[in-house]
Amino acid sequence: MVSEILFGMDESTLAYDLQRAHSADIWFLRARFWFWGIVSCVSSFMIGQALAVLGVNTLSIAWNGLVDFWNHLW
Repeated sequence: MVSEILFGMDESTLAYDLQRAHSADIWFLRARFWFWGIVSCVSSFMIGQALAVLGVNTLSIAWNGLVDFWNHLW
């Protein structure tokens, strides 16, 4: 239901498209997956390192937020 709304296709349409897909199409899908996977991993690593250099402690911020939320519930 959600995929039909977001992507405009259902499972049978996707299965039909994958059956008719050319091997080059599959190669380009894999290449795009690997490219964006590597780009996102490297960029998230660089952002994390930049935050650490700037002195932003994301783990303590998340933990304090969770503790404050828990204490607010009770």
